[in-house]
Amino acid sequence: MQSDLTKTLPAARITAAFDQARRESRGVLIPYFMCGYPSAAQSIKLVLAATQAGADIIELGMPFSDPLADGATIQHAGQFALERGMTINGCLEIASQISARSDAPLILMGYYNPLLVYGIERFCQKAVASGVCGLIIPDLPPEEAEPLQQAALQHGLSLIFLIPPTTPDERIFHIARMASSGYGTFIYCVALSGVTGARATLPSDLRAFIQRVYDYTKDFHLPLAVGFGISTPEHVTELTSYAEGVVVGSALVKLIDQHVEGEQIEAVTRYLSSLHEARLSVTTP
Repeated sequence: MQSDLTKTLPAARITAAFDQARRESRGVLIPYFMCGYPSAAQSIKLVLAATQAGADIIELGMPFSDPLADGATIQHAGQFALERGMTINGCLEIASQISARSDAPLILMGYYNPLLVYGIERFCQKAVASGVCGLIIPDLPPEEAEPLQQAALQHGLSLIFLIPPTTPDERIFHIARMASSGYGTFIYCVALSGVTGARATLPSDLRAFIQRVYDYTKDFHLPLAVGFGISTPEHVTELTSYAEGVVVGSALVKLIDQHVEGEQIEAVTRYLSSLHEARLSVTTP
């Protein structure tokens, strides 16, 4: 049983979102938005619209000049935000304004170098004060993650690890064990080898990969969320039949890019509502 203290930590809100979805026999929907794209004010409005359209958890991208895991779409959004002055403090301010108006758990996704420069302890402290519940750092290998994980633990944040399809079995087990020592986390399964970007079809071996990860994570009771290349309601329906959650990023950023500012909220709401409907009738594992 979780202690009362554990239940009050920021990361507990991530666990609560997965628990709620499980009770409702549906998958967890996690849309990604780049902080400051197309502007700071508009990114806040878009996230709040997403929470109204069925999003369970929000992933907030922190722009970086060398985003190794990001495809062209998210790279463009990040560069756009950087050119208009977005910083870590700016991302934290966006999170703060969202958390003041929404209960949806917020996860910051960014790269390790800016956090090191900013100061790990200082960053975690300010993240919690801004309403953040978890962190995803795609270029931070588990072997080097202990300083950040310790700081995250101290502040009640979840550090979420990625597992790509090329990961050996023993490494999956190691990541699962490390993740289970933290709070309120899940495993982010990367659907394909390569960078982010919307795809028309899912990899043919994706289900087998998710099952392989599940075999090594089930004893730790870690939910699995799948991201990279997810773009259609059909993808969501399929994925939430064998994974607990889906992350949608590039397709959303591209959708925002395709509409003028006055049409973006309606477009995002319509798109996320279609994804929300796609996972409602699916029984998750």
